[in-house]
Amino acid sequence: MAAPTPSKASSRELLMVIAAGAAILLVVHTLGRFIYTPLLPYLVDDGLVNAQQGAALATWNYLGYLMGAILAIRWHRVDHIRFMLPLALCVHVITTLLQTQIENVAVLDTVRWLNGVANGTVFVQAPALILEWLVLRNRASLSGLVYLGVGLGLLVSSALVSFTASWLSGPDRWWPAALLSIPLAWWGWHRLSKLDVPVRQQNDDGTDIVKTPLFDRASTPLFLSYAGAGLGYILPMTFLPLLAKMQLPAGDWLIDGSWLIVALVTIPSAYIWNHLGARIGDVLAIRINYGIQLLGVLAAVVWPGPVGIVLCAALVGSTFLGTVLLTQRLARALHPHQGPRLSAATVALYAFAQMAGPWLAKQWLDVGGTLESAFWIGVGALVWGLFFVCLVPRPEDWHQR
Repeated sequence: MAAPTPSKASSRELLMVIAAGAAILLVVHTLGRFIYTPLLPYLVDDGLVNAQQGAALATWNYLGYLMGAILAIRWHRVDHIRFMLPLALCVHVITTLLQTQIENVAVLDTVRWLNGVANGTVFVQAPALILEWLVLRNRASLSGLVYLGVGLGLLVSSALVSFTASWLSGPDRWWPAALLSIPLAWWGWHRLSKLDVPVRQQNDDGTDIVKTPLFDRASTPLFLSYAGAGLGYILPMTFLPLLAKMQLPAGDWLIDGSWLIVALVTIPSAYIWNHLGARIGDVLAIRINYGIQLLGVLAAVVWPGPVGIVLCAALVGSTFLGTVLLTQRLARALHPHQGPRLSAATVALYAFAQMAGPWLAKQWLDVGGTLESAFWIGVGALVWGLFFVCLVPRPEDWHQR
């Protein structure tokens, strides 16, 4: 018996679903994770943590993010997502509220780890659920728009910290993120919980689904390239403001402005890469994406100073979300029957590479290297990524082999 054909979605319904996904990603990935970057200097000044403890908090959160993505590999079916996604959102909200009350650093480490687990799970499952819903309605080309929430959230989180900096201190600095997370998380899941995405055990013609391996000649190059992207982008995203401080005179606007450039160019990037992939094909778009991102990291080491800082911020900031959304869509297109599982696996690999980047930079600094030269690690990683992404076949060619 053939599977039922889902009804077509109206433009308003499509918009609301994408907005709900964007709101959820804004909550977990920016109010949960990226807001920590502008918050950290204030938390250090308040005496809540020192620089070393602050770095450890970030590491625990990254580790949790990796573990959350790994959980999503195991619990990847639609029925799993319907259970895990609201649970992870609740964990995010609860841990964010707990951060407003905790001054003990060891306890805060645990809470930040849990917050990262929730982030990793949601960051995989929310876009995966939306992508499955869109694919059933032949609108997969819109899937990347959910990542607009991350771009907008960078600006929102920075504004929340700046506007409340003078009248909040210590753990209270987490209150703006907590208060905004509650209604956005509730509304986002309330909307996504209504999505008609059946757990399909058969193809549309009633035949049994043939399971394909997670790693094969099509997906392996995609995995390897994505590992290079994760390692390549995280170095400027972690150290660019510090690099600006080292290269530029005190008080230069780019010391703080480099992060503002990243935030501003990130906002439209999801739309641009989503549209470009739909227009010229995701494979060609992602190759262009890697090339631009490589030029951005290379600029920071070839042109030290204002030119390199601006180019790095603009080119990396405008491409990293495109890498994410194009990779997720390609993974789903190459292996249609295990899209959420491939999505989780790629995010887990990306998270592992992100953890490796700062660690490799630290090892390089410990043996006498400079921060500028450490950026060559990112250049090498993106050369690796560009090489392997050129080996990824077009999905239509792969399925016709």
